[in-house]
Amino acid sequence: MSIDSISQHRRLGLTDEDVLEMYTFMLRARKADERIYLMQRAGKLAFHISGIGQEAAQVAAAFALRKRHDYFLPYYRDYAFVLSVGMTLKELMLGALLRAEDPGGGGRQMNGHFGGKKHHIVTMSSPVSTQIPHAVGIALAAQMRKEDRVAFVTFGEGSSNQGDVHEGFNFAGLFRAPVIFMCENNQYAISIPANKQVAGRIVDRAAGYDFPGFRVDGNDVFEVYRVVKEARERAVRGEGPTLIEAMLYRISPHSTSDDDMLYRTKEEVEFHKQQDGILRFRRYLFDCGLLDEEKDRAIHDTVRQEVNEAAKYAEQAPYPKPEDTLLHVYAER
Repeated sequence: MSIDSISQHRRLGLTDEDVLEMYTFMLRARKADERIYLMQRAGKLAFHISGIGQEAAQVAAAFALRKRHDYFLPYYRDYAFVLSVGMTLKELMLGALLRAEDPGGGGRQMNGHFGGKKHHIVTMSSPVSTQIPHAVGIALAAQMRKEDRVAFVTFGEGSSNQGDVHEGFNFAGLFRAPVIFMCENNQYAISIPANKQVAGRIVDRAAGYDFPGFRVDGNDVFEVYRVVKEARERAVRGEGPTLIEAMLYRISPHSTSDDDMLYRTKEEVEFHKQQDGILRFRRYLFDCGLLDEEKDRAIHDTVRQEVNEAAKYAEQAPYPKPEDTLLHVYAER
């Protein structure tokens, strides 16, 4: 690797400590995801939908935004993103196991439906892409209040054809709302490949609503970081929205209810595992001299212990009480 590429993170304004922290968040998300899968297989929860293979783009985007200042509307695979903007492993596990302490829904929300008021994480609904118009509304409110905030919202390419997406794009473009749309294009909408789901390129839709769009390699941490950072800068200057299409690959099945070998091959999945953004970022850190085998092993051991402790805590935490069923459903006087 050349000296020029070794200094890549510094040229973008990231410190050595920043990139090591980013790597640690990627590992936290990956190990937590794997643990939740094992708990589901052990019968401790009914359902799990994984984000494995998408962590690099999510962490990069999170580090380009302002925690507890901007507003975040993630979709159900964004484990790495929500951890990077403030959610703890304990909170993540509480949500997965539907415990009463879950900040996203008090144990009554479907797992993967993240939420946390103090982290500015807006809880999503199960119907896909409904978070898009919500993000535009939040961005418009910030604009009207003359606040230097943006709304950042993610969605998959499978949901990009929903009417909510086009209505949100149109409204954001019309009012120059400070919102960043990031499509995590992981190539499959459940079992439907992108070439049978989407006509043309998703990124090209931005032009139809009069705002910029960028397609990026979602496994390239620095490319994602750069485009999200620049999108945020444009938004707070009053230049309106941006659409980012991050090209990724969904390594895991769609969910624990899915047999992905019915529509793709092991060879295809194995090929994309080798392109994994975490592995690429790890190699960069080694080339920079910021990481070696001993330090990497220590980070893995620490993350493993954190995940173990969070899972143990959540498993022992109580479920919500039956009498709390209607809590936060109806207004109370």
